[in-house]
Amino acid sequence: MTIASRNLQHQHVVLLGGTSGIGLATAEAALAAGASVSVVSSRSERVAGAVARLGDRVKGYTVDLSNESAVRTLFGQVGAFDHLVYSAGDSLRTGTLADMDFATVRQIFEVRVFGAIAAVKHAAPYLRAGGSVVLTSGIASVRPQKGWAALASVCSAMEGLTRALAVELAPVRVNLVSPGLVRTPLWDDLPEFEREALYASSGAALPVGRVGEAEDLAQTYVYLMTNRYATGQTVIVDGGGVLV
Repeated sequence: MTIASRNLQHQHVVLLGGTSGIGLATAEAALAAGASVSVVSSRSERVAGAVARLGDRVKGYTVDLSNESAVRTLFGQVGAFDHLVYSAGDSLRTGTLADMDFATVRQIFEVRVFGAIAAVKHAAPYLRAGGSVVLTSGIASVRPQKGWAALASVCSAMEGLTRALAVELAPVRVNLVSPGLVRTPLWDDLPEFEREALYASSGAALPVGRVGEAEDLAQTYVYLMTNRYATGQTVIVDGGGVLV
């Protein structure tokens, strides 16, 4: 066992959205690096499944992340910890401006932006010295496509929030991971044949020749938790998608 493989030894990581997809993979990576982990989701069945899968160094909490009071209570229950990871959010498909459902757009902002703000606000008093926050965005802000107006707005908001929080919360480090297309349950609302066709065509167009896996992104979250000189940064992990 190398030192590098245990660089979160004796540290506690709290993952909001840590029960599926990128969040779950990050929880697994943090455990492999020696951390203890708390996973949080609004869906009790996902929390139970993640805890059963991840093992005895894991606690699970079911919390409505759009409810600030519930988020405040959560961190009071968790107590002191070292790293906050926020990757919560449901499906990202919102449609064109003409067809945009504003209730859907508001809900996306509620969880992905306002939920992140509430989480950091109420987590900050409990973060230990040397701690960090890692938030989540996406490449829609830098490479938008038709129908991505809402997504681009959310991603841009998260980039600005990250830089502002890195200044305001210093010396706590605050960074952002910006994934490209990743094979996760976020796409499960597509029919399987359509989903697999999307992965195949999108992957073939990328310099790396494939779409991302959750484990690819998990490595980035762990890197940002452990690199003590990185703050205010947006790290794009997209297989080179912004280049083509």
